[in-house]
Amino acid sequence: MKLTLERDRPSLTCTMGTLLVDGAFECFTLEDLPQEIKVPGETRIPAGTYQVKITWSPRFKCLMPLLIDVPGFDGIRIHPGNSAEDTHGCILVGETESAEWLGQSRKAYDHLFSKMQDAQFITIEIKDAL
Repeated sequence: MKLTLERDRPSLTCTMGTLLVDGAFECFTLEDLPQEIKVPGETRIPAGTYQVKITWSPRFKCLMPLLIDVPGFDGIRIHPGNSAEDTHGCILVGETESAEWLGQSRKAYDHLFSKMQDAQFITIEIKDAL
């Protein structure tokens, strides 16, 4: 399974984007802003291609997608959330969006996660269109 995250809509508090699964639109995304110097919990991860594994999240106490070997970052997950306050460096997903907000996040996440659970190998390519 290949996920592609296209970062293409900056705002004052976050970076909005679009997530594709094997080339087809899946949902909208929200991440932290880019920073010249990493600020823990407030900086989005670098563009690039990463392996994704389903692992136990101690924070959320359930299985969740984890991005592997992100330079300078640990514990980067794809999970539900609505605003920059919910990201902590992670990738949030939602079915609807506004300038700085995702809606129906749990629904989008559940749909995406069900596809990911069936995949043998998952990668995510993150592209900066900005």
